[in-house]
Amino acid sequence: MAKEKVSITLDSEVIERVKEIAEIEDRSFSQCVNMILKRYIKAVEKKMNK
Repeated sequence: MAKEKVSITLDSEVIERVKEIAEIEDRSFSQCVNMILKRYIKAVEKKMNK
């Protein structure tokens, strides 16, 4: 799957929580953000298909 660099602005509390989750999951920060966004997108798509 192709990846692209993006620049986003996040709340500091979001950054801290993602860093904590990334450490627990043994992932990089960007891998963790990607994983969280994919899960959110799937959840939204599931709701839309009901």
